[in-house]
Amino acid sequence: MIKIANAQLWVHDQDEALAFYTEKVGMEMRADVTVPELGNFRWLTVGWPGQDVSIVLMAIPGPPVMDAETGEQVRSLMAKGFTGTIFLTTDDVHASYEQLKGRGVDFSEQPEERPYGIDSAFRDPSGNNIRLTQVRELAAV
Repeated sequence: MIKIANAQLWVHDQDEALAFYTEKVGMEMRADVTVPELGNFRWLTVGWPGQDVSIVLMAIPGPPVMDAETGEQVRSLMAKGFTGTIFLTTDDVHASYEQLKGRGVDFSEQPEERPYGIDSAFRDPSGNNIRLTQVRELAAV
């Protein structure tokens, strides 16, 4: 069987991202490994207790992995929130929204009714878009 193990987010500062996702969002650190043989490459992952999928908080690499122009393009897309989205679901979006706000998460969209449920959004310190949704059960088609 094939399963999803990790999803990746580009981050400007791995330590800042780690603090945000653990202290404000409530995830746990899963792995923090530095590989000297790969130029001190740092593999940093977070996730929720009891869930198998982790999010890799990946620093934007320099040459030879990524040239300077491509790095700037990634940074520009991150600033606009267009390098990918993490979709989170919850049974009570209003309670989760208040809990995260209480920890200092700044929401760009408050919970709002949509055809598929109640949806809200926030961005991490690197500009990544995170959606928090209470999904309504839809009728089978």
